[in-house]
Amino acid sequence: MAIRFIRCIFAWAALAAFSSVALAQTYPSKPIKILVPFTPGGSSDMVARAIAAKLPEGLPGAIVIVENKPGANGAIAGEMLAKAPADGYTIMVGSIGTFSINAALFKNLPYQPLRDYDLITVAVRNPNILIAHPKFPANTLAELIAYMKANPGRTSFASSGSGSSDHLSAELLLQRTGTSGIQVPYKGGSAAMTDLIGGSVEVSFQNLGAASGHIKGGRLKALAVTSGKRSPVFPDVPTMAEAGVSGFEVYSWQAVAAPKGLPKDIYMKLHAAVVGALRSPDTKARFDAQGFDVVANTPEQFTEFLKEETARWKQVVDAAGIKPD
Repeated sequence: MAIRFIRCIFAWAALAAFSSVALAQTYPSKPIKILVPFTPGGSSDMVARAIAAKLPEGLPGAIVIVENKPGANGAIAGEMLAKAPADGYTIMVGSIGTFSINAALFKNLPYQPLRDYDLITVAVRNPNILIAHPKFPANTLAELIAYMKANPGRTSFASSGSGSSDHLSAELLLQRTGTSGIQVPYKGGSAAMTDLIGGSVEVSFQNLGAASGHIKGGRLKALAVTSGKRSPVFPDVPTMAEAGVSGFEVYSWQAVAAPKGLPKDIYMKLHAAVVGALRSPDTKARFDAQGFDVVANTPEQFTEFLKEETARWKQVVDAAGIKPD
């Protein structure tokens, strides 16, 4: 009886291994869906669509669909990914909020990236840029701080959602300068910038890559960048430190993940194809022009980076007492 049981175990293992190999050999045989946790037009959406356009070069015959699922600072899409089949046909391009900040923001987060995801790569990073409506009276960071001190609690800051990097950047500015303002959360950066351009809100920290076109087009004005040095995209815009607020260095980032448990061969194929898409010369040139730095690291490097970022932003969220929408 024991021998028969052992034989059954070996047969099952052999069948599972064969099925995994067969699945990898035929992959992809149906459309690959890329979940985006925010509305179209923001940084995560831009990165997802850039990857989608190039993914068939690394996965011949692939049909790639981008699906926007905004809400709860990315937690809706984050949960969808965690519950999706681990077969390589559902992946997600999410933000710093989706991957690291939500763990501190939500008490009962329905997914845990380090537990529920196969991490593929950090795709890009870029600083935030402090922007304002063109008619807003402040044209520099110093003028903004003076305005907020003269008008406490009146300046409205648009963000792509509670707990997003742009929200935390605004909270950090208020704490460092002893000022106050009104936080106005949206379901994505593009929605926040639409209202900022329209004048419904006054100021925002947004990803430089997503805001660059609006700044160059004169629809928004830039006051400072949150990087350690000036951006080559806007060399005349000072850093926060240069503008008078030291120790203020914040980068947003987008990354790619799949549900936990991918067959190893599919995991490797996906990683190679995504990294290839990010490093393709025309994609990299487009990212460079928008202020994105291509990272395209290994799953192991992503894992260590995510641990560090999660710990860092938990401290910020706890100190500010930030709650989800």
